[in-house]
Amino acid sequence: MTGLYFFVKSLPMKNICMPSTGKHHRMLLIAPLLFLITGIVLFPQRTCAQGNSFRGDTLKRLSLEELLNVEVTSVSKRPEKLKGVASAIQVITQEDIRQSGATSVPEALRLAPNLQVAQVNSSQWAISARGFSNVLANKLLVLIDGRVVYTPMYAGVFWDVQNLVLEDVDRIEVISGPGGTLWGANAVNGVINIITKKAKDTQGLFAEAAVGTKLRGLGSLRYGGKLAKNLSYRVYGTAFKRGSTIFHPDSVETKDDWTIAQGGLRLDWEATENDAVSFQANLYDDRPNPDGNNPIVARGSNAVARWTHTTSDKSNFQLQAYVDHTWRDFRNGFTEKINTYDVEGQHRFRLGQRQEVIYGLGFRYMDHDVHNLELFAFEPARKSLYLFNVFVQDEIALVEEKLRLTLGIKIEHNSYTDFQYQPNVRLNWTPTPTQTVWAAVSRAVRNPVRIDREFFLYAVPQVPVIAGSNFQSEEVLAYELGWRIQPQESLSVSLATFYNVYDNLRSFEPGPPPLGIPFTFGNGVKGDTYGAELSATYQLNGWWRLRGGYTYLEKNLKVKGNSEDVNQGSAESNDPSHQVLIQSMMKLPGRMELGTVVRYVGALPKPKVSEYVGLDIRLGWKLDKRIELNLVGQNLVKSSHTEFIPSSGVAKDIQRSVYAKVVCRF
Repeated sequence: MTGLYFFVKSLPMKNICMPSTGKHHRMLLIAPLLFLITGIVLFPQRTCAQGNSFRGDTLKRLSLEELLNVEVTSVSKRPEKLKGVASAIQVITQEDIRQSGATSVPEALRLAPNLQVAQVNSSQWAISARGFSNVLANKLLVLIDGRVVYTPMYAGVFWDVQNLVLEDVDRIEVISGPGGTLWGANAVNGVINIITKKAKDTQGLFAEAAVGTKLRGLGSLRYGGKLAKNLSYRVYGTAFKRGSTIFHPDSVETKDDWTIAQGGLRLDWEATENDAVSFQANLYDDRPNPDGNNPIVARGSNAVARWTHTTSDKSNFQLQAYVDHTWRDFRNGFTEKINTYDVEGQHRFRLGQRQEVIYGLGFRYMDHDVHNLELFAFEPARKSLYLFNVFVQDEIALVEEKLRLTLGIKIEHNSYTDFQYQPNVRLNWTPTPTQTVWAAVSRAVRNPVRIDREFFLYAVPQVPVIAGSNFQSEEVLAYELGWRIQPQESLSVSLATFYNVYDNLRSFEPGPPPLGIPFTFGNGVKGDTYGAELSATYQLNGWWRLRGGYTYLEKNLKVKGNSEDVNQGSAESNDPSHQVLIQSMMKLPGRMELGTVVRYVGALPKPKVSEYVGLDIRLGWKLDKRIELNLVGQNLVKSSHTEFIPSSGVAKDIQRSVYAKVVCRF
């Protein structure tokens, strides 16, 4: 069959006969990049603007002080300044995205030094934090304006339907490390929270059009206005077509091109001084074609409503509800439909002079219905899944505002494993206004999904090769220690270290002899990971800013004594040990801009993928305040390179590409 289905390629079934490979540390190859970062961070040299004239808002956008005072909400579900949070968090700003030349959400996520991001083919990506990369990486929770996009069928995220007008993104908050206490199951290794701008901040007309060698066409149109004094809106439409990748090493086109069209609206109503209401809705029609044979049809719609009542800067109440409908037709008779309904409320308040408490509860209902094939099925074909949760978190000021202790726990009940507990303890010390030291211990889980428990693959009718099982939740106990410092006004440095202990990881167990079938998914793998994440932002002057980082990751996974995992603990763990990112953003004379992104990604062990260096360059020219021209080159170092190979897939190369874009703002 034709690559049988998009999600089969994400199953942890490697070639049993594949030889094991050792771990290789290619420090000599990344030494020049590390030396460059070290030189920038430790030995900055002053440079002076030469006759540049910029608008005031440009200086504000590039100010390091502004960036460090950005309020983030993903760490504690309340606004807090970035420089003081007790977590390994990176913030990708709108300016970072615009200057990079990114045209999709996964491309924008490459700008987070604490993420592993690899393009598999034209429409598929492997995105994870702190390891366990796969096409459907199942230990990273992703939210878009509060709506969870983690699929309950396969675990992970279908990145081919996560589309946005990137101009409307306010910021992307990326937490590496467990977030289960606040965000729930599946936030095992991290949380990505994509936050779009309020409607009042997107007034007027915005239009963009792009064409290039691989980005065959992109067009977006958005208009924002006011229906009343305190009622703002925006409506938008966007579409693109992306060209094919090529087979490695034959350089033959794979015909896996990808198209998507999407539209939607947002309303923001400041009903009173203390009450704000927002509503968003989106509709999309997607045609990914990962096998290069017959495009999958993916259609969906979603809507989110949110009411926030604020009594003070220390107290508010929020109620949110969303519905999400997705439908995928794999064009071979297999289809799936998922309807998700979610409601949650939370309350934050001050308790005495030293404590701030936040608590909440939520309920999610998912109706999943598939049209099975004779030899390929989810049994039962239709199933209802439920998820209840309650959480509480207490932040205690032990020594005025210099030493804070945070205690929290989330209790969840799901359809498969009943109750799960996800506690968290954090200690945050700010010895001086310019530095923060933090430590954390957390427990998080990855709940079973339908593919873990109810997936069947038959050799002939009634003779299963793969059968459902009593798969239990995967677990992690994570220890973190971090330090964030601003040694001088123009420089900020952050270091996060971690040690994670995993248990009950997914294994692929053979059946009884003599045939060894049916195979089942078990919890036969355990192990640990450890590493460090170093990042820095350096404001050389008013027209030049550098940001970037280095990530080190080491994994030690092994099969438990009662397991016969055919993959020997390697199926879901193909990650680089070393990564380097450097982004440069420059304002040049004559209303010109130069944005550069350099990234080094180390080799992947199994399936083996060679290390590579990527280079993206954007040259922008503002004709006036309304019109902007862009010329962008992506992956410029080599003509093509491989970034990730699915467990049962083939290598596809990502090619060098160039595109031109015009942007209009009225």
